[in-house]
Amino acid sequence: MSALLKYPLPGTAPLPPRHLLPSMYDLPSEDPQEPGLADEFHYYQPHLLSETFYPPDWARDQVFAVGDMNLYFDLQHTLWHKRPDWFAVLGVPNLYEHKDLRLSYVLWQEGVVPSVVVELLSPSTAKEDLGQSPVRDASEPPSKWQVYESILRIPYYVLYDHYQEKLQIFQHDGKRYQSLPKTGTEQRIWLPEINLGLGVWQGEYRDTINCTTWVRWLDAQGAWLLTPFERERARVAQVKQAADVAQQHAEQEKQRAEQEKQRADLATQEANQEKQRADFAAKRATQAEDKAAKLAAKLRELGIDPGAL
Repeated sequence: MSALLKYPLPGTAPLPPRHLLPSMYDLPSEDPQEPGLADEFHYYQPHLLSETFYPPDWARDQVFAVGDMNLYFDLQHTLWHKRPDWFAVLGVPNLYEHKDLRLSYVLWQEGVVPSVVVELLSPSTAKEDLGQSPVRDASEPPSKWQVYESILRIPYYVLYDHYQEKLQIFQHDGKRYQSLPKTGTEQRIWLPEINLGLGVWQGEYRDTINCTTWVRWLDAQGAWLLTPFERERARVAQVKQAADVAQQHAEQEKQRAEQEKQRADLATQEANQEKQRADFAAKRATQAEDKAAKLAAKLRELGIDPGAL
């Protein structure tokens, strides 16, 4: 989990009073000399990471995840900063002091080091991100690798090269970064301190065509964590499926009712036919009786006793 940033850092003076320190309101949120984002992938990928980042051990209001924000880390050089493509902090309010959207992430104000930082490799930044840039003078800002590994000791450092579809994750062992092995042949790596996994996924995100791979979070069962849009789409699909099932049941009930009505109509028809046959038989019997009575009367007129016949 994220560790509280301990001040003073080795070789620094005691922490000055809070009101004397620059805060996120005083520090620039971006470096105007930097050219900005390289391409659409560098815009979309951090959003996908944020939208699928649901650490199960933390409430949502105690998770701060953001892309392309300045991270100020050195109290003695307050303008020194890094701007990760994406990073997440566990154990801080998602709003600064529970009320403001952050302009920058200032460690001497927040007091909590990020748990994970992600850099998206590009030809112009690869050496810096991989810690292969030349050694810098003490008066110059340290490299990203130095900041993440030696100064802040961020638990997880993630590098993804979407041109080569290569994912690398380093875990801090207390002294330096150690590369984490991937699971089988898949590019999936479990991050135990966060209780989530990261993997390479290919699919459509935010209506982009399925033309690239992405890094996204997955749960302990290996299922990709859904974005809000995907959850809503899944919810709508479930509602539609439930409605379709209900309609199917209603159609089946209607068919059963029609079949019962047909059986009832057939039974009524058969009963009517039986009644007709009974009525006809009764009529025939009555006619036979009438005929016999007339015949007996005629015989009596002729002086013949019908009973003697």
